[in-house]
Order: sequence, then C-alpha cells, then structure tokens
Amino acid sequence: MSQPPGAFARYLALLPEPVVGDVEAALAHPSLATLPTLLSPAAAPHLEQLAQAAREVTLQRFGRAVRLFAPLYVSNACLSSCTYCGFSKGLDVTRRTLTVEQVVAEAEVLVGQGFRHLLLVSGEHRVEVSADYLVACVQALRPLVPSLSIETQTWSDDTYSRLVQAGLEGAVHYQETYDRDRYAEVHTAGWKRDYDRRLSSTERAAASGVRRLGIGALLGLAVDWRADVRAVAEHAVWLQKAYWRTEVTVSLPRIKPSASGFQPLVPVTDAEYVQAMAALRLVAPEVGIVLSTREPAVLRDGLVRIAVTTMSAGSSTEPGGYLTPGTAQEQFAVSDERSPAQVAEMLAAGATSRSGRTRSRCAPDRRRPQGARGWAIDRVTLRAWSSDPVATSSWMRSAPPRTCWGDGGPSASCSAPARRPSSGGRWTRPTARSSPSRSCGPSSQGSRRWWPASSASTPS
Repeated sequence: MSQPPGAFARYLALLPEPVVGDVEAALAHPSLATLPTLLSPAAAPHLEQLAQAAREVTLQRFGRAVRLFAPLYVSNACLSSCTYCGFSKGLDVTRRTLTVEQVVAEAEVLVGQGFRHLLLVSGEHRVEVSADYLVACVQALRPLVPSLSIETQTWSDDTYSRLVQAGLEGAVHYQETYDRDRYAEVHTAGWKRDYDRRLSSTERAAASGVRRLGIGALLGLAVDWRADVRAVAEHAVWLQKAYWRTEVTVSLPRIKPSASGFQPLVPVTDAEYVQAMAALRLVAPEVGIVLSTREPAVLRDGLVRIAVTTMSAGSSTEPGGYLTPGTAQEQFAVSDERSPAQVAEMLAAGATSRSGRTRSRCAPDRRRPQGARGWAIDRVTLRAWSSDPVATSSWMRSAPPRTCWGDGGPSASCSAPARRPSSGGRWTRPTARSSPSRSCGPSSQGSRRWWPASSASTPS
C-alpha cells in the first residue's frame, strides 16, 4: 500500500510556479524565490559572477574546511526495478552481499587510509540487507569509525531508532527526481516505486534521532533538471527549519554509465552543473554540498573551491571493492580515480601559508585584515567551461580550500567548522548531543571552537 504524502510533499505541492526575473537583481538578493532566475539560461553569461559570489558564501559559512568520506558498498542485491541503476532487479549481473566480518575488513582498509566518515551503501533487498543486518554492521563498525551513515532503502521509525541506538549518525535518501510522473516511469517495481514513502523518509529518520540528513536528485533523469534542483533546494531549507537539530547535506549527481545502459534524457553540461552548484550555495548558504567521484577530477577540483563542502575519494561502487575488486557488479563508473591521499594532498595545499609553512587548525588566520574576504579570484570568464574545462578552471586552482591540520599533518577526513564571518552571518546552533571539546581561542575573525568528527553536526 502506498504511503500518504508527508509534510514536505504537501508543502511542495503548494509552491507557486517558478518565475524568471532579472539576473542582476537575483544575484544581489539570492533566495529560493530567485533560484529559477539563477538557474535560467539567461544567467549563464554571469557564471563567473555567480561562482565568485558562491565562493564568498562558502568561505563565510564553512571556511576552507572540507570533509572527506568513503562509500562502503555492503550489497548489490536489489528487489526494486529502476531503469537507470546498475543494481536493478532484472539485470543479469554478479550479486554479492558482504558478511558483517567482511564489512569490518573493508572498513579497516578505509580507516587505515585516514577516513573517519563512512557511508554504508546497498541495493534495496529487505531480506539480504535486513534491519537486523544493518544494525549488526553499525554495531560492529562503531568502535572503529567515528561517523557512520547509510544509503539504503527507506525504513520505518522503529528501524531508524534501532540504528541510531547502535551508533548511526546519518541517513542519505536521494529522491532521484521530484517529478511524480517521471518518477513512476523510471521506478517500475519494488519498494522504491512508492514516491511518497521515499520523499518522507528523511522526516522519519530525523524524528527518530538521525543527526545528518542527505538528499539529492539524479540530474539527467527528468527532462527539466532545473526543476529538480529547485525542489532539492526547497527540500533542504524545509528540513533545516523543521529539524533544526540536524545537519542537512545535498548532492546533485549526474547519470553515469552503468549496467542498465540508461542514457540521460537531457545531458547536463559542465557549465550548467557549475551554475547549479553555485546557485544552490547562494540560496541555501548553510547546507552542506556533497560531490562524489562520479565527476572528473578537474571539475571536482574546481567545484570544491566554489561550493562543495564534502567529497568522496578513492571510491569503489561494488561490494568488496576495496579488498577484492572485480568480484561483483559496480553500481556506476567512477570518473575521479585518484587515491584518497592524492585528493587530500590537493585539499591540503590550501593549508599552506604564502611562506610555505603549514598552519595549525587552531591558528588564527592573520593573512588578511579584519573584514577582508576570501582569496582573490582571477577575472577569467567561465563561458567556455564546457568546451575547455581544464583551461577555464585554472583560476579556481589558484584559490584552494584547506583541510584540517593536527599535530601529525593533514587528515583525510575533515569536519572543522568555519570561523565566524567578520561581518554578517551567525553561528549554527549546536545540537543537544554535541558539545565543543576544545576551544581554538581568539583570532582576528573572532573566537572559534572545534567540534570533533563524531559530534552531532558540523557548525556552519
């Protein structure tokens, strides 16, 4: 039986039709109401201005801190039929479900690489990937991994509560597309076919105590990708208001080659993708933006300097892919094949001062006067991005973010909060479960506090 529409579904149904207005006015006063304008083709010539504005907001809210995580696929068994997915039920592919011991062994490899944030991913199989199985995985991993999230099928309130008690911190449920008709076309059978159950899953998770919520849409699945980006933004802001104790992240993955052979109805170009990410940052300034290894390295290196706050690295999309690669079907092809150390090195370049020395994660930033904004960005147009992404993204490589730095060097996982902006902005209210474990003391930007990776959320 289909589930009735949840609170956000009812809210979404009442939203007015989008109106495209003046681009300059939208850039001056970005909001959910002006998002259609910022996403419109009319805003494409303003891409450089849009990217610079997004970068300033990211620096104000998150600083140069970037969190790295790794997906850990525990199973590709699935009882749902989704036309775009490499795990779809009807596909003749090699299936595998890891034992709890094998999951721990995979996690040990990732922890050895420096990861403190793992995302357990699986197909939708309520027998092989049962609630009891997931609870056992979380319980076994909790002493080893400070931060655990899941990206699986949707669950009931009771199951989310059990997972939270076992040590779960986050739940990721992508709606794939917010277009009801298109959703029904691509989800032909199985548990995932229920649009409203899927859409309200984050509400059930938050009500059960899950402290991190991840949402997103698969760009290229529906004809109007801009409508999906608008819906994701509305959803994220709504969740922040309704469940203010949680941290909300969003992702806008693009369709990549898989065993399904699915081709996007309307491919999203690199320039349009940058435009969507930058616009999303402006209208949802306190939302974390996640970027996976679906995207190529040069694009990821550019976007992390504009809007992205969380990245995966060294990813495998098959069960057992870190210890025994090639033994099961992968979900999709990975584009950025760099190792976690290489990605961390790219990020850590931003923690090096102009004199070549590295700064402590608690050291005051005295390189800029009070009130100064972020790194200067060369005035290079982005209009030719789609034709020559390497050349036109060079200006972004001159303004790298930074990772957390401790006594032993850069960490491959980072959840440091941003410093307080010199003008405007505010601290995000910490959750009841989080408490600062150390204070970084006064600086030119005001006092800062450090929240450990295992805390309820990262202040923005």
